[in-house]
Amino acid sequence: MTGGSEVGMFGRLMVRITKRMPRFFVAGVSRRYVAGKDIESAVKVMKKLSGEGACFTVDVLGEEITTLDEAQFFIDEYNRVLDAIIDNDLDATLSIKPTALGLLIDQKKAYENIERLLQNAQRNEIYVRLDMEDHRVTQSTIDIILHMHEKGFRNIGTVLQSRLFRTSDDINSICDQLGGAADFRICKGVYLESANISETEYQPIVDAMNGHIDIMLERGAYAAIASHDLPVIEHTLAALDSHAMGPGLPDPRENAQSPMRGKGPGYEFQMLLGVRGNIRRKLAKSGHRTRVYIPYGERWYEYSMRRLDENPDVATHIVRSIFMPWTNRR
Repeated sequence: MTGGSEVGMFGRLMVRITKRMPRFFVAGVSRRYVAGKDIESAVKVMKKLSGEGACFTVDVLGEEITTLDEAQFFIDEYNRVLDAIIDNDLDATLSIKPTALGLLIDQKKAYENIERLLQNAQRNEIYVRLDMEDHRVTQSTIDIILHMHEKGFRNIGTVLQSRLFRTSDDINSICDQLGGAADFRICKGVYLESANISETEYQPIVDAMNGHIDIMLERGAYAAIASHDLPVIEHTLAALDSHAMGPGLPDPRENAQSPMRGKGPGYEFQMLLGVRGNIRRKLAKSGHRTRVYIPYGERWYEYSMRRLDENPDVATHIVRSIFMPWTNRR
């Protein structure tokens, strides 16, 4: 991508500026991208967006925990999310970070915590997506998915990041073991990893993501395409057409499984709250299943700052949304 280094430099400059801004200013900006401080605020946002044909995945914000006692907060809060989804008849799933449940502190306890949530979600036919964090936990997150499927849980899948060199192998390996039960959210990846293990430029990452989407569709996996990039969306639409997949059509792939409750016919599109709503609405109007990522929680500021540190180009998008709001309609 031409100008990539200049964009990166601008992004880093914007990070430094944003971190010096008053907290109330950052709060004002974050309202577009974070549903609020509590589940009631998140429910209000979801009810509003339901009228636009959207479904949702809910993420309780929080940084990596340092003690197992902190994991209990997330267990309790996600159980409140499950209750809210059921009580309000929302078309929503859960999005969970394994490190928030203790993965980097006590793996055995983290497995137990995740299984408890899975059991509660499965009783109510609600899907759980394990977010993919940085490279330290890539394999261990995949291992959790495989372990839970071995225990009979079918309501769990993971996220894979197209910037990582290993992702094609991970897709094929998981599909080899789970067959049509393999279920992925594929994204470019917000965590900036070293050039030894990942792509670092825009176009190679987009090219890799398009290739990963092709593999998922070929292998019969459920593909949740999490991207706001038009080249990725256009590639996906063409790939779906080549597989005779699309709105109102049953999934024709012989190696695919019947969709679970709340799922599309083998695929869906996913977008962040507050980003490219005009594109999401256009996809929904065409009949595609579109899911909005709904983050909420008291730790919105820490989440925002961490996201800026991980990917300075996020600051560029924030500045653009402030001064050129027509480019990023919610």
